[in-house]
Amino acid sequence: MDITSINRPPTPVTNGTSGNASGVLSSDFEVFLKMLTAQAEYQDPLEPIDSSEYAAQLAQFSMVEQQVSTNTLLEQMMTVLAGNDMNAAANWIGLEALVGGPVNFQGQPITIAPNPPIAADAVDLVISNGEGAEVDRIKLPVSAENYTWDGTDAEGKFLAHGEYTLTIQSKTGEEVIAEDAALSYTRVTEARLDQGAMLLVLKNGYLIAASDVVGLREPDQT
Repeated sequence: MDITSINRPPTPVTNGTSGNASGVLSSDFEVFLKMLTAQAEYQDPLEPIDSSEYAAQLAQFSMVEQQVSTNTLLEQMMTVLAGNDMNAAANWIGLEALVGGPVNFQGQPITIAPNPPIAADAVDLVISNGEGAEVDRIKLPVSAENYTWDGTDAEGKFLAHGEYTLTIQSKTGEEVIAEDAALSYTRVTEARLDQGAMLLVLKNGYLIAASDVVGLREPDQT
């Protein structure tokens, strides 16, 4: 999952070019109508337009008209759906979202949700700093129970504030069978709609896609 800092704009997510296509079709539709009208008005009475040709042109005219109407309807539907998505995402504000990826440690404990494979008989939480260097390794129970990382190193000293990568390393004997980004809970503070994509601003300063959230819960009051 790609998590970007709120200070860095996310990669724009486009929703197609239906607006441009509709404008082009509307323009073509008007030109076609004018041409057809002029052709009927100024046709040679001695050599009138062939009825089959005229019918074919009318059929084409009808297809263009239907395409313009369809594009307009689709744009209206997309607007309604985007509004519904925003209303739904607004209900997430204040909740804690479960997402994978780096965490921004600012002195507050971070709750993670490990989910080791059934075959694992040992699980480590590996903490790496922003440069990728391992700064601590913690033995975890082989279970899916939540674990709260307090941000201290092996000597019990608090680590510097900043970005850290938390990895769940699962082993069978001495063999590493899985290494997964730890899922952590972070409060949602804002919902945004960016070119059809629903984005969430998290309390830790990250901006994520709503589709990257794998769980929601009420804020931990403890």
